[in-house]
Amino acid sequence: MPLIEVKVLEGTFGTEEKQRIVRDLTEAMVRIEGENLRSITWVVVSEVKSGDWGIGGKPYTTEDVKALAKGATDA
Repeated sequence: MPLIEVKVLEGTFGTEEKQRIVRDLTEAMVRIEGENLRSITWVVVSEVKSGDWGIGGKPYTTEDVKALAKGATDA
């Protein structure tokens, strides 16, 4: 049974967006493994506290991720 775990910074995705992540990732796995495994394909979206995620030694906050999503290059 596949388990897909997605970690995001808290507050970067709303409920509808997280539901879309679950649906779309499930569909991607079903395309690979076949329809018979849909009912046992698990997707978990976990939120990490803002500032508890780091990339290249720099802690990232929810605000940093939102700025990146808007196209900022200095976040």
